[in-house]
Amino acid sequence: MPLIPVRPGIYKIHAHIIGPTSLVTATEHALKHGAPVITDRMNPLPIEQDWIIEPVEPIPGSPYVIHLAHHEAAGLVIPEGKLYVNSVPRGEWEKFVFERVIGGVKILSEKQQHAWRSGHRGAQITLVEPKPEFQETFTLEFVSPLNEE
Repeated sequence: MPLIPVRPGIYKIHAHIIGPTSLVTATEHALKHGAPVITDRMNPLPIEQDWIIEPVEPIPGSPYVIHLAHHEAAGLVIPEGKLYVNSVPRGEWEKFVFERVIGGVKILSEKQQHAWRSGHRGAQITLVEPKPEFQETFTLEFVSPLNEE
């Protein structure tokens, strides 16, 4: 499928897994590579579940970076095939592209073209060779444009 553009802004990212709605969530406890990113129930406070998606460069076709909306220095990184959020320099954040699939979007790492996969609620998001599986499908819920509170 062709890659699609995404409007820069603040999003909630819903995982397509069995059970109640699950959102991509930064955990509170950091490990060696940062805080693991999992899928979890909706939290009453959005601090760990609101994400900014914005292009790396302001040109069409540019890949995107994803970082916490309420802690803008914390971006997504992928050591050892797992998704973490870490306050490393912006240049070290992973870059992503989006592909339209039935029911939502597939989020792919720009370099290796591996897809996000959420096995079940509470599991850390991993990156895998893309397959047509619902665990690799996400919905981007637009919350607000950038610079608007």
